[in-house]
Amino acid sequence: MSDVIRSFLNEMADAFRTEDRTEAQETAQTLASAAFAGTAPADFSDSEAIRTLLFASPHPCAASMLAAHDKLPWGVNPVARKARTKDLEIYAVCDLMGPDSPVYSGHLRAGIYYQRPNLRYALHSHAAAETYVIVAGSALWTAGDTRKLLGPGDAVHHSTYLPHACQTGPEGVIALWRWSGDIGTDSYRIHDGQDAFAA
Repeated sequence: MSDVIRSFLNEMADAFRTEDRTEAQETAQTLASAAFAGTAPADFSDSEAIRTLLFASPHPCAASMLAAHDKLPWGVNPVARKARTKDLEIYAVCDLMGPDSPVYSGHLRAGIYYQRPNLRYALHSHAAAETYVIVAGSALWTAGDTRKLLGPGDAVHHSTYLPHACQTGPEGVIALWRWSGDIGTDSYRIHDGQDAFAA
């Protein structure tokens, strides 16, 4: 494993250690002690936008993520087979830890999430409990009945089946994410007809 990957996984682990949940601590420990068995895709169209966003971010994880960017498997999305094509055009995922990921875990998932500027990821839910930690950019986040603008250093947790959505502004957003509990993707669904950002 390269030094830049090791440094990034350590920083990612540190970000999850701040969360007061047993599953977050286990995720952090797995990332910090893991071997990394991944290869990066040959081409990724969002690379320049992600680099620019990370370069401007004050988050402690941003510099190590930027240094490792070209070695990370962007474009690998665990829920791709369950998502609609129009939703997959809104965001990109780098799947780093899970049953079929560069860092193996049979019961936890973790990775990086990038949502393109000025787009809305519709209200959706899944069986896995989920946490996002914002690294760069910002987004208006809906989690159940709560709406909040999140920026670097902020975190949001979604309990099992809690509907959540995300609206980016002109920068887009980059976040770390982790799943625990039922990490299968069969429960993933979009909530059609529910507008989380209605006036």
